[in-house]
Amino acid sequence: MTMFKRLMLASIMLLLTSCSADISDYENTTPKFDIKTYFNGEFIAWGMVQDYTTKVKRRFCVELNGQWQNNQGKLEEVFYFHDGEVSYRTWLLTKLPNNEYSGIAEDVIGVAKGKQTGHAFRWQYQLLVPVDDDSYSFDMDDWMYQLDDSKVMNKTTMSKLGVDVAQITLFFDKSLTKKNCR
Repeated sequence: MTMFKRLMLASIMLLLTSCSADISDYENTTPKFDIKTYFNGEFIAWGMVQDYTTKVKRRFCVELNGQWQNNQGKLEEVFYFHDGEVSYRTWLLTKLPNNEYSGIAEDVIGVAKGKQTGHAFRWQYQLLVPVDDDSYSFDMDDWMYQLDDSKVMNKTTMSKLGVDVAQITLFFDKSLTKKNCR
């Protein structure tokens, strides 16, 4: 690769990474997203997975049940995919100082880390995803935005080796009386 091409590639990469949102961008926004309050109790959410071309590959409903004691939380999730698959995840969450959070789950590699600022919450982790007879790890970058007291929008970028391979969108609504997907 010529020096010019290397310089151009480095410039493009710098430009792309400098355009990324930072959690501090939301410092003065409202309503304040209180993770412990919002992810407490039973509620449902709906979502979809889009591939790198933005084609919808999967749709799902998820039942959530969260419980907190002091700074320790447990969030149980049951995913019902439109193709009939059902999957489960249980998060064990810890609220840390400075509005930071950590968490573990059975299909998460290592410890997830997150931070809440204003109406936004950023949550990053490595997810182990079964594909056929194997499993692959993907980097997950969740951005959640509290829209009002009952609604939260979640946008997740799923990447492998720095390349975005899918986008996941979820919509949570705690105001509904219906608490299950079936």
